[in-house]
Amino acid sequence: MATVRASCAGCGDVELTTRDVQVQVCTATEEGTYSFVCPNCRLMVNKPAEPRVIELLVSAGVRVVNWDLPAELYEPKLGPPISYDDLLAFHFELNAEGWFDQVIAGGGHLAN
Repeated sequence: MATVRASCAGCGDVELTTRDVQVQVCTATEEGTYSFVCPNCRLMVNKPAEPRVIELLVSAGVRVVNWDLPAELYEPKLGPPISYDDLLAFHFELNAEGWFDQVIAGGGHLAN
């Protein structure tokens, strides 16, 4: 099993096995990251990875996880963007007495 040298922001350089590292690749953009739990501080470390780094890690035996962008990113966007006034109005609606009952009774819409 190969040894992988990586860097933790708090601990500096650490040595890991290929089992300790995971590569993540976005299927839509082909951008990648790698992650590991630092053996010293036990914090999760996630780093961006250039294609060359991904190739090296994978060829050494590091597991690859492919992931997709959320489907909502591909949905058509209709209407104007949410404004600060919209957020403030929503905040006041949520602070109103019985807002949840209004949502349940109204099929999911707050009363105006």
